[in-house]
Amino acid sequence: MMANARIVSTLFACVFSVATAHAADQGNGTVTFTGSIVDAPCSIKSGEDGDAQTVKLGQVSAAALKNQGMSTSVPFKITLENCTLDTEGDQVQVTFIGTPDGNDDTMLGLNGQASGAGIVISDQSGNALDLGDASELTNLQDGHNDLMFHAYLKGDGASTTIIPGEFTSVANFSLAYQ
Repeated sequence: MMANARIVSTLFACVFSVATAHAADQGNGTVTFTGSIVDAPCSIKSGEDGDAQTVKLGQVSAAALKNQGMSTSVPFKITLENCTLDTEGDQVQVTFIGTPDGNDDTMLGLNGQASGAGIVISDQSGNALDLGDASELTNLQDGHNDLMFHAYLKGDGASTTIIPGEFTSVANFSLAYQ
């Protein structure tokens, strides 16, 4: 019986050393977790459709933007999750802020080569939201809520020439519950 225990012990040691040999470092990295805890009735979905997203406005013709012309409207949403509502927080307003267009401060300005236009953000009804002004109150329900918006390019009217090129623009948003 003692011999059997030694054999099992020896086999275990051999298997363990082979397993350890295969566990050599074959690559490594780091995972960083970030976020914040907010005093609000809802969480904002992380990433796409949430707190960090990209809205692609596409390739818009300069001719379409002349004389304050507009591009096609592109929908986007902000998703609220895990909403637990009470009587004092069942509605929300959204305010978008960012660097305004140099000729029309109600629109978001463009960064890059393109100029002569700005970005308009509108609510789900199509009403333009001026930068820095809160949207109309939106009713919320417990659970999941999608806040729907649209964005489009609009000629700023002050420029007689629309200059083609690449652009980017960033709008931050804040929520106010009531």
